[in-house]
Amino acid sequence: MSAQPVPPVPSSAVPQDAVAAIPERNVVDQAPKGEVVLKITDLCVRFPSDEGPVNAVQDLTYEARLGRTLAIVGESGSGKSVSSMAVLGLHNPKRSSITGSILLDGTEIVGADEATLRKLRSNTAAMIFQDPLSALHPFYKVGNQIAEAYLAHNSVSKDVARKRAVEMLELVGIPNPQRRAKQFPHEFSGGMRQRAMIALGLVNNPKLLIADEPTTALDVTVQAQILDLVKSLQREFGSAVILITHDLGVVAEVSDDILVMYAGRAVERGLAKDVLARPQHPYTHALLQSLPSASEDSDQLQTIKGTPPSLVNLPSGCSFHPRCTARDRVPGDACATALPDLRVSSPGRQIRCHLANPEQVLAQEGAS
Repeated sequence: MSAQPVPPVPSSAVPQDAVAAIPERNVVDQAPKGEVVLKITDLCVRFPSDEGPVNAVQDLTYEARLGRTLAIVGESGSGKSVSSMAVLGLHNPKRSSITGSILLDGTEIVGADEATLRKLRSNTAAMIFQDPLSALHPFYKVGNQIAEAYLAHNSVSKDVARKRAVEMLELVGIPNPQRRAKQFPHEFSGGMRQRAMIALGLVNNPKLLIADEPTTALDVTVQAQILDLVKSLQREFGSAVILITHDLGVVAEVSDDILVMYAGRAVERGLAKDVLARPQHPYTHALLQSLPSASEDSDQLQTIKGTPPSLVNLPSGCSFHPRCTARDRVPGDACATALPDLRVSSPGRQIRCHLANPEQVLAQEGAS
């Protein structure tokens, strides 16, 4: 298994190193191949608070297809994890308000009862959580936890389930899986715990795997191994993968499609190769500009001025306009007064922006 470190995305407007890392899949005007396993339409997720409702996700629409990896990117608080947890029905219905539609393999998740959700979790869709040490139960052996997930959806004996757990640990590259299956999570290294979480997620061969920051706190060598593992297992199982991350280097390494989120809304969608090479939304452009370059010398990193807005009191108009360097290129005060629609900007691309010619404007921003 390859252990090459993931190359960083250059900070130019056209990050050629990152684009070259993405395998050729489909051209822009071709429909993505693969059956749609997840279809989200106009999803809104709100939480009550003392200051008012927290609009964590608003009017979110996207699809996930078998055999493809969709990266959902954005700063912390943009709604990435909240939207993906809603797919598995993990929000407390007494402490959240969820509207819209989430069709998971043809089953509506919004409003579904707990029995329906239990049948779908792990069997149809599974999630790799950001912190495996917290996600794995500290009092149960790793092999028993994987076997329990298998027993919940298959009419087999405990011996068969335990053998399946050992097979999965071996599949994800854990050495001596027989012995490791009898150990507790704290006896595993960080990389091994993440591999165990992947084994737990894939034990029932789900159609959809959601990976929430799967390489957080791992060194670059282990990070590359985990990404290689996810890619190889996706090829073997044929599943759809949703990768939640803020690391555009990771996106360049493994993703087919990108959904960029800001302040709970989608602001740009498209093929990974196209979005990284030619970002059309000022926020996506700013994210790429703020990353260090492997090929350019610079004494100072570029930053996105300001901070993400409060999800309780969002700015009027476009949520990104207080931080946007291109807002003066839009006539009038539309950026501050009117929320832009998510519109088709070019074949296979969507952006939520008032700019009439975004690529031209952002190319000038990058050159200045």
